[in-house]
Amino acid sequence: VQLQAFGGGLVQAGGSLTLSCVASGSTSSINAWGWYRQAPGKEREMVARLRFGGSVVYGEPAKGRFRFSRDNAKTTWFLQMNSLAPEDTAVYFCYAEVIRGLIEDSWGQGTQVTVSS
Repeated sequence: VQLQAFGGGLVQAGGSLTLSCVASGSTSSINAWGWYRQAPGKEREMVARLRFGGSVVYGEPAKGRFRFSRDNAKTTWFLQMNSLAPEDTAVYFCYAEVIRGLIEDSWGQGTQVTVSS
């Protein structure tokens, strides 16, 4: 499964941005969809994640401000980010858990989100 993320950019504090992730390949093997982010000097952290048959789980920084959604074909998912703050500045990665016998992690290339104060 190949993932490609879109939608990063520069936004002022308090603004909004929506990221998109498009999956291709064996998309029927995807068991979980998600977004992670990594700020400079920090570890990668989970932003939002949806497991097949489950509910969306949000990481602490995203609660109340970000919204995860996915299209009916389950090949494109989104992260709507509101009330952005400078601390949200990071590279955002889309993620898919793929099950084809083994469990594999698939990552997009990352898209930079920069929030100016």
